[in-house]
Amino acid sequence: MIRIESLHLYPVKSAAVIDVPQSLVTPQGLLHDRSWLIVNPEGQFLTQRTHPQLARLQTELTSQGLLLRDPQAGDLLLPLELPAWESEHEQPLQKVRVWKRDMLAYDTGDVAAEFVSKIVGEPARLMRASKETFPDGYPLLLCTQESLAALNAELPQSLPMNRFRPNIVVSGIPAWQEDHLQYLTIGSDIMLRPMKACTRCVMTSIDQATGARSLSPLEALRRLRYDPALAG
Repeated sequence: MIRIESLHLYPVKSAAVIDVPQSLVTPQGLLHDRSWLIVNPEGQFLTQRTHPQLARLQTELTSQGLLLRDPQAGDLLLPLELPAWESEHEQPLQKVRVWKRDMLAYDTGDVAAEFVSKIVGEPARLMRASKETFPDGYPLLLCTQESLAALNAELPQSLPMNRFRPNIVVSGIPAWQEDHLQYLTIGSDIMLRPMKACTRCVMTSIDQATGARSLSPLEALRRLRYDPALAG
């Protein structure tokens, strides 16, 4: 039987995770997931791939809003909901780019810009999604405990699940067989349809607690995922 083991939010793309016991599922993914994005002055998104220190940017959902906490920049509190000026006449939408995809977002202001600039060490802005969110490709990322166990069996030391930044972690599926899932039903009213495998990158080699480069699983993943005899 397939079982949901844990749920995870990343309110600021590439910042630290929030582990949650439950979450509202929307067409854009889990509520508040990847709703904020750090960009350079040209609107290009910044991530741990080039700025691994973003792993140290802690996020917390509170009754007052989204609390950001960084060892270098300090604390910043952001409203969870879009302000009343959600009107292009009062606060114009600005273009940002996530990979090759252009999206529209709101600038959260100069105080937030100063905060994220201290973290990344260069001029940057913090953007808030309007109707879309900022995933790399799809609203949800699913990982299985069995596939992580199979990967760790090939590594000199085990890696935690947070290296792969999933939204939903499940168990009860043989390793790598998530490739063949047609759909996943949650409760009586949510049906998820897996679309494609996630291409993994250098972020899997970043310790999510410290932001330091560490053991990379990429070579083992290539071997396991491209050798049919091993992948099953």
